[in-house]
Amino acid sequence: MKQAIILTMLLSVATMATGQKKQKVSDADVLATMKKASAYMVNEVSCNGGYLWYYNEDLSQRFGEVPARKSQIWLQGAGTPAMGELFLDMYKETADEAYLEYAKKAANALIYGQHPLGGWHYFIDFDKKGLEGWYRDTASQFVLGWEEFRHYYGNCTYDDDITQGATRYLLHLYEETLDPAYLAPLRKALDFMLISQYPNGGWPQRYPLRYEFAHDGFPDYTSYYTLNDGAMNNIIDVLLEAYEFFGNEEYLEAARRGGDFFMLAQGPEGHAGWTDQFDMNLQPTRGRTHEPASFQARYTISTIRQLQKMFLYTGDRRYLRPIPMALDWMESSILDIDEKGRPDFATWYDPETNFPLIRMTLPEVTHEGHIKYQFIVDSTATFIEYSEKLAARVQYEKIRDVEPGKEREMYNELYVNARKRSSTADEKEVLELMDSVNENGIWIEKFTVHDIARTMEPNFEALKTKGDYLYAVKELEGISTKTFLQNMRKLMTTLK
Repeated sequence: MKQAIILTMLLSVATMATGQKKQKVSDADVLATMKKASAYMVNEVSCNGGYLWYYNEDLSQRFGEVPARKSQIWLQGAGTPAMGELFLDMYKETADEAYLEYAKKAANALIYGQHPLGGWHYFIDFDKKGLEGWYRDTASQFVLGWEEFRHYYGNCTYDDDITQGATRYLLHLYEETLDPAYLAPLRKALDFMLISQYPNGGWPQRYPLRYEFAHDGFPDYTSYYTLNDGAMNNIIDVLLEAYEFFGNEEYLEAARRGGDFFMLAQGPEGHAGWTDQFDMNLQPTRGRTHEPASFQARYTISTIRQLQKMFLYTGDRRYLRPIPMALDWMESSILDIDEKGRPDFATWYDPETNFPLIRMTLPEVTHEGHIKYQFIVDSTATFIEYSEKLAARVQYEKIRDVEPGKEREMYNELYVNARKRSSTADEKEVLELMDSVNENGIWIEKFTVHDIARTMEPNFEALKTKGDYLYAVKELEGISTKTFLQNMRKLMTTLK
């Protein structure tokens, strides 16, 4: 198939120049669209092969999760690892060496910004001299939220799949190419996951451990055991994937100890869930100022899923033991049933009483200029009897009852093969995508970004009416890497 695609592309690379709307999808047109859009992203948009999230149309304004410098690339979300993965998949699909070169450029950018110990920060800046000023004048200038950008520790983070995503991408690139240039940084990244693991199996949010950024009256939370945004789950998944490829028992052992940590950290009966971070005594604790000490349905569900994964991968039934009590807690904590018959949970539950916690944004700021929060226990809340089974319980019972010896087969079906499945975009959608590119072959859209000139305004009325994260924004028109990723993957599904 790959040879046929290359031949088709060579015969019709120029088809996009006509400006006429197409009436039928052909591989030639799809390949030409992909080729032109990719070349523009690599040659005009990227910084040394790496990417941010948003760019205005003339590329004069750039954004990651916060406003960014021209010399920066991002690792979160639709940033550099995700773009590298896309180009690598495009190479696998088409055998076009250009896409492999684009994938390598992304990897080389990541390797440039790798910490000496092996992990990564939220972003990489190719102009380190300007970093101090950027933190002072941009990253720290938010009246609420984004506390992770107020202070530069000089260490690495597991938040938002940062170190895990970069490691996963290097693993995939090395698996495909066996290029020794990527083996050493990959090994170093995997070793980082081993050395940063606590003896009890948990991981901190950041490593090497630092404690200096106490703020808003709270201690530095970055050394706490952190489940927030899938931090530990993603580490374990990468370690298992690396074990599959390398066969290094250290990776499997670290993953198993990560599963053991979940069992240690589970709350007691009546509160038998998990939360986004735990202190050194394995108690729920406050992280960022808007995250109270609590138990949460969100992280209880994600932890149950990870324990089930560990059981299916290892065959060790110990990992199933905490799950029934966690499901009992969830079923006892339902506040309502939505219009589709699904249970509603509070965002946070008080660790003492199990009543919901309500967060209030106060109309005042700290001496540093940041919003204050107050959390109130809602002791008036009533819980309902839920007559159905939670979807999570149905899944658990299916996994619990798997035939002995079939655990790995179910693991592959639920978690490995599922990643490979993709639906094919319909012809109408593909034609619309191909017809909606600009003269550079790229998609231009409107999006909302932070207005850094206004983010330190304590505009309490705007906070109340527009929402916590929409009080100081502006609309731009330009390029979204998230949209680029989505559109290119849709186009790829049509190739025959």
